Amino acid sequence: MNYSYKKNVVIMGGGPAGLATALMLAKRGWKDITVIEKRPSADYYEPDKSFSYQIDGRGQKLTDLLEITAKLADLSIASTEFYLTIIQKDGTRKTTKVPIADSKRKTAYWLPRASFVELLYQEIHQHWQDSIQVLFNTEGVEIKQHVEHLEIITQSQEKLSFIPTLIVGCDGLNSIVRETLHQMEGQSHSFEMQKFPSPSSGLKYKIITLPPQFPLSESEGDLAQITMAYAIRSTFKGRKKAISLGLLPFKNPHKPRTANIITYPDHQIWQLKTKEEVKQFLKEAFPQLPLEKIISPEEIARFTSSDGGKFPIPQYCSGLYKIFGKPEDNQGTGVILLGDAVHCFPPDIGQGVNSALEDVYEIHEILAANEDNLSQALPRYENLRQPDIKALIRLVQISYPWQYNQDLLQKRLWSINFFLRLLLNRLFPFLFNPHSILLIQNPELSYSEILAKSNRTTQVLAILGGLAILTLIVSFMTDK
Repeated sequence: MNYSYKKNVVIMGGGPAGLATALMLAKRGWKDITVIEKRPSADYYEPDKSFSYQIDGRGQKLTDLLEITAKLADLSIASTEFYLTIIQKDGTRKTTKVPIADSKRKTAYWLPRASFVELLYQEIHQHWQDSIQVLFNTEGVEIKQHVEHLEIITQSQEKLSFIPTLIVGCDGLNSIVRETLHQMEGQSHSFEMQKFPSPSSGLKYKIITLPPQFPLSESEGDLAQITMAYAIRSTFKGRKKAISLGLLPFKNPHKPRTANIITYPDHQIWQLKTKEEVKQFLKEAFPQLPLEKIISPEEIARFTSSDGGKFPIPQYCSGLYKIFGKPEDNQGTGVILLGDAVHCFPPDIGQGVNSALEDVYEIHEILAANEDNLSQALPRYENLRQPDIKALIRLVQISYPWQYNQDLLQKRLWSINFFLRLLLNRLFPFLFNPHSILLIQNPELSYSEILAKSNRTTQVLAILGGLAILTLIVSFMTDK
């Protein structure tokens, strides 16, 4: 059957979710797919966005569909186990196997965000140029509503206009697509972000670019291993001055490596205004490192001028789609939101990219079940995906928000909770589930199922704790 409406798609945002959606639709036979991206190129290096992804089995459902998982593996470090080397202020080192990786899970892969974006773009360039065009240096400036359809106005060197059958909002937290739908809804709040507190919300971060195998000391040949994760502690103490450099595993020995600095907004590092101040601060903070051999003057200057970034508040909107007219009759426009445009949160549980890729996979499944009829598929997608998105935001709040050393007491309490659940699950697997940070790594479980399992274990622990307290009280009263 010739589905003539399977064409004329505009995808706002050319990050992982946007490019993955373009590939998914092209594979489904859609044509005339245009991706709007404000960055100048797919391989454009943005130091403040040079963080790493861990693409797990949940995200790999889509990479398997697109037949690029083998290419992903070639670019990545396999995360079958997670080892962390902590370098103390006096230079002493300790390497520990951190038990946050489930050995039974599908192999996950670490790679820089830029490498994953480039992988997706190269797949488009090599195999799908007849169906997909990516317009770089282009930004969506307005979405106009007509009687039965929407019109997108973009700005680059010239203004362009599109009247698509399908609009996909993959344009992040400040999505013009979602904001336009919110304005069109009037009194309804279905496209307004609902926000929820988290201990990691509002933390600020800056990224320092390092050589891939930088020296760890003045000793010749004492170099960092690119496949090792590091936490490098400073000599400073106190919440407003102490910092750590955090580095995740890395594959390419020819690409720059990055170290994260994550602090409260009132930390002293945000008050440093000159490169001389920054250089002196880092030199005093990390005397165990030969910083002059690691960080160039140019990188110090770039780091000083950077505003860094801030972890967002966990948030989502309940509205995932909108239909104008009859897109299946080429007389309307379907709109869908994916990724950060509909759910956004701090990077605590490593599900930012994975949940976005799962969004794309789920809409693929529903399009397939409904013969790509948007008026049928999009409402069903919202009904099926909405509970998981809500559960995902709750999991972000409870799973691993204290990992940034912002409160050592809370971090220790979290560790006790983690190991208690791990031990009880091994002893009584029929009664207790492991911690949610481990459950999340099972792609066969939906976010809703994970939250339900976590809540049941919490309830059992609360009941047992209550019984223990009651037993102590009864014992105390009996002794009297």
